[in-house]
Amino acid sequence: MILESVFNKHKDISNRTLTLDSPDGWNTGQTLFGGAELQAMKLPAVNACIEIIADSIAKMPIYLMNSKTRERVTDNPVLELLTSRPNEIMTAFDYFKLMESRRIAYGNAYAIIIRDKFGIPCELLPVEAGYMTPFFDDKGKLWYVGTNPKTGEYRKFWDCDIIHYKAFSVDGIEGVSYLKRGAMVIEAALQSQKYEKNFYANGARLTGVLTTETDLTNKPEIVMEDGSKISIKDAIRASWDKIYSGADNAYRTAVLDFGMKYTPISASNKDAQFIESKAASIEDIGRLFNIPLYKLGVGKQTYASNVQASIEYMQRTLSPIVTPIEQEDTYKLLTIDQRTKLNLQIRRNMMGELRGDWASRADWFKAMSETGVYSVNDIRQLEDMPNVEGGDSRKASLNYVPLHLWEDLSVKRNEGGENK
Repeated sequence: MILESVFNKHKDISNRTLTLDSPDGWNTGQTLFGGAELQAMKLPAVNACIEIIADSIAKMPIYLMNSKTRERVTDNPVLELLTSRPNEIMTAFDYFKLMESRRIAYGNAYAIIIRDKFGIPCELLPVEAGYMTPFFDDKGKLWYVGTNPKTGEYRKFWDCDIIHYKAFSVDGIEGVSYLKRGAMVIEAALQSQKYEKNFYANGARLTGVLTTETDLTNKPEIVMEDGSKISIKDAIRASWDKIYSGADNAYRTAVLDFGMKYTPISASNKDAQFIESKAASIEDIGRLFNIPLYKLGVGKQTYASNVQASIEYMQRTLSPIVTPIEQEDTYKLLTIDQRTKLNLQIRRNMMGELRGDWASRADWFKAMSETGVYSVNDIRQLEDMPNVEGGDSRKASLNYVPLHLWEDLSVKRNEGGENK
C-alpha cells in the first residue's frame, strides 16, 4: 500500500497537457512554499548555515577507491570530471556548492549526466529547482521529466541519467526542504527581524498616544493638497509621523499645542529583550541545520568545546550528507563493470574538515603511525604533500608482541637478564 501511494503520487506527469489554457503540467521553477527560500536566506543565521554546509561539502577532496584493496585509482575520466570541471562554466567547487545549496533550500538537487558515445559521463548539468520532477510510469518504472538547461528541451529522462541529491524524505523519492521543515522557526525569526527594522526605521522610538482635551470626533474633514479628505485625527497623526518619526528625526524636540500630550505606551528596547530573542532564534535555526552554535557566533566559545563540536559536526551533520552523495555518484557515474568487477567507489575525504585543528590532527596521525595503520607517505598524502623515499614502510612498537609469542619472548628476555 505504501509503494502504491508513492507510485500514484509521482505518476503520469508526462501525460499532463501543457497549454496556456491548462497549465497544470508546466514546471516554471516555482519554489516549495511561495519563494520563501530566498527570503529565508536574508536571515544571517539561515544564510550562514547553508554556506557552512555547502562549503564543507564542496571543498572535500574526491577520490576513486577500490573497495576491496582500498587502493586509490587515479586514471579514470569520471574522477577528472568530478575534480576539475563538471561542465564548461563551473569549477568542481562551484558545482558541488550549488548542488548542496539547492538540496538544502529546495529539498532536491538535480543534474543531467551528459555521456559520450561510449556511455562515459563527460558533463554534469545542474537543473534549476522546479525544472525536474521524478515520477513512475504504469509499470512502476522510475523516470525523471524536466528541461535540459543547455538546449531548453522538455523531455523524459532515464533515472540513470539524472543525479539526484535529496534531503530528508518521507517517501524515498523526493526530499523535503530544510527551510520548509523549519518554516515556523524561520518565519518567527523573519518577523522579529522585520520588527527590529521598523523599530529603528522609526528612530528607535516606540509608539505612544497623543491626547488632548479637545473633542476631535465631530470636527470637519481636512482637504489635502491632492484634493483628498481625511479626518482631523488622521491629519494630526500624519503630521506627527512626518516630523518626529524616522531615524533622521530621532531625538528631535517635540512642540505640542492645543493642550496635546504624548504618552509612550510600548516597552523599551531593553524590555523587548531583542538580544535574547535573537539568540534564541539563532539557536533554533542552528538545531534545524545541525550546525554547532559556535559556528554561528553564539554559545560557548572555549577551545576544548569547539574542538569537540567540530568532531560532532563531522559525525552528525556532514557524514549523513556525504554517504548518500557518494552512493548516488558511484551508482550513476560508474559503469556496472567498474562497480562490480573493479570494485570502484567514489569517495570523499572528510579529514580536510579538521585541517584547522593542528593539535588534533597531529595526535591522530601520531597514534595511527605508531600502531602501524598509516605510513609516512599515507600521512603526507592526506596533507596533499608528495611522497618521500622510504615513506611507504610502516612501523610499530617492539613493546607489543602477538599473544601467542608472548610467553617465549618473555622467557628469552628473562634469560638474557640472568646472563648479565
